[in-house]
Amino acid sequence: MHPKTVIRLLSFITIFMAFILLIPTAVSIGYGEWEGVTAFVATIVPMLFISLIGIAFTRGDEMKVSVKDSYLFVTLTWVVLSFFGALPLQFTGVLDNFAQCYFEIMSGFTTTGAAAMVGIDSKMKGILFWRNMTNWLGGMGIVVLFIAVLPILGVRGTALYGAETVGPTKDKLRPKIRETALVLWLIYTGISALQVVLLMLGGLDWFDATTVMFGTMGAAGYVPHDASIAFYKSDYVEWICIIFMFLAGTNFALYYRILQRKFSKVFRDGEYRLYWKIVLLSTFLVAANLFAKGVFNLNDSIRHAAFQVVSFITTTGFSSTNYSTWPLFAQTVLYVLCYVGGCAGSTGGGIKVVRIGAMMKLFGNSIRKRLHPNAVTVLRLGDDTFSNDTVQAIAGFVGFYVMNAIIGTLVLSLTEVDFLAVHTSVLLTLGNIGIGLGGIGTDFTFAIYPEWALWCFSFLMLVGRLELFTVYSLFTRDFWRR
Repeated sequence: MHPKTVIRLLSFITIFMAFILLIPTAVSIGYGEWEGVTAFVATIVPMLFISLIGIAFTRGDEMKVSVKDSYLFVTLTWVVLSFFGALPLQFTGVLDNFAQCYFEIMSGFTTTGAAAMVGIDSKMKGILFWRNMTNWLGGMGIVVLFIAVLPILGVRGTALYGAETVGPTKDKLRPKIRETALVLWLIYTGISALQVVLLMLGGLDWFDATTVMFGTMGAAGYVPHDASIAFYKSDYVEWICIIFMFLAGTNFALYYRILQRKFSKVFRDGEYRLYWKIVLLSTFLVAANLFAKGVFNLNDSIRHAAFQVVSFITTTGFSSTNYSTWPLFAQTVLYVLCYVGGCAGSTGGGIKVVRIGAMMKLFGNSIRKRLHPNAVTVLRLGDDTFSNDTVQAIAGFVGFYVMNAIIGTLVLSLTEVDFLAVHTSVLLTLGNIGIGLGGIGTDFTFAIYPEWALWCFSFLMLVGRLELFTVYSLFTRDFWRR
């Protein structure tokens, strides 16, 4: 391991984030929020000062990045940047304590969208812009963006890219990892810009259109209003969000294939086909249940069902209505979707569609082997064939994911909050979902939990976003052995 390399990279990415903080600073200036300007400046200055000390301390050292270095750097990046990102919230006093501020920004960066903030509509525009911007930055990945725009460091980004990107496989779209990172971010930015334009055509001003886009494309769900998307009372806005939430939950490598005009690869992709089949089936089931129970008319049943189904499976966390009053069957479908998540290589959280599909195939193959012991079985999802190592890794991940949910629920039950609320809170933070059931709905905030619980939830969000093993490897003896 190379500690000085980690310090140097961490210093550079902190400087990079300090310059990004100039954007919400400009928003605060534009709205005349001088308290917000002061808070951002008071954050940017120490970030630059500490980073320059780190760079000076490591000057002249050769930049080598091992797998261990990448795991340590990526984990520390999310921890450190969440700390600095929380300072403007702390300095402006928009939350009661630093644990809540840290939770809010970790929730933003990890695209969870769970909130401790109340009275969102009355908060400063600059602070809300930064809060929502963390959704967008974390969606495609802070380190991936860093690799894309800062090649001058002369470091191979392969290990760094693999430590942050999600899914059992990592798509390498271009010969160089930096080029892959750049392509992904350009596609991400292009789709984001399109959504902003369409939302503004629907009557939203630039601030609301941009902040809603941040929450949509980051699959995070922060909105600058307490009522979420229901605030806008617009069918058009809801359908735009449905479309772009679905796009954000799709593997972004497929968009590159579309640009290459390799359409057959997109439609033969097993994970993508399973993804839209789950969405269509779930929407049909929920809409039928809502209509049959007389909750909405047919059109509204389809719209609200599609909105909440896509919001849950992509782990975005938007709400178009108070779904906690829906029939039990409809809520149960949404609950199951929490476990699924978006596609690998998307901005969505959860276990991921590809893993769910692989586990389903694995169960089928296991039954087939029992009936035909001599049969040779191959685990295939669409055109993709999974090696034994990949299958083992997927099974290990799913098992470890469930274990984290169980242990997290056990520990946080010490808060004495209602069991279903605690279990759902653990599930939505671990899965980076943001909304849930059992009272964890449109009007719920994590402010009800004590400070120690918020630090636990922040940890769950971190391990969920980095898919468990990147973080937990740091707690093993093998990691620190030479």
